[in-house]
Amino acid sequence: MTNTLPAYPTVPDVRGVLGARIGAFVVDFIVIAILWVIFSAALIILGFVTFGLSWLLLAPLFPAIALIYNGLTVSGRHRGTIGMRTFGIELVTVNGSTAPFVVAAVHALFYYVSVSMLTPFILLFGLVRQDRRLIHDLLSGLIAVRRGG
Repeated sequence: MTNTLPAYPTVPDVRGVLGARIGAFVVDFIVIAILWVIFSAALIILGFVTFGLSWLLLAPLFPAIALIYNGLTVSGRHRGTIGMRTFGIELVTVNGSTAPFVVAAVHALFYYVSVSMLTPFILLFGLVRQDRRLIHDLLSGLIAVRRGG
């Protein structure tokens, strides 16, 4: 039995992560909005063929796109959304491995719920923690770190 070292040191590089996460949110919101417009247009057009049945999917479309987008990108090989990659951060499990899709999607769900109730106070939680983890990070077992760090 060999003892393997975790992918990240006990104190990962979290310098500037909170500020980068704010920028990443803005970029990701724009990406999700663009995807929403594309899929909404498709559902509206499809609604004429389905006698309006596909229009029922318009209400849950934005949250569904947000969860799938976050789940696929965070659990992918880049370990982060387009916004996170733009600002040089990635989301990993506390032992440094890539998050599974379900964990990444649940993290996004926790994020949107906590932001809708605590904005902008959610960032204050990260300011008092040395690892800069926010409530939704703790609930899902993920940590935002600098890329490559």
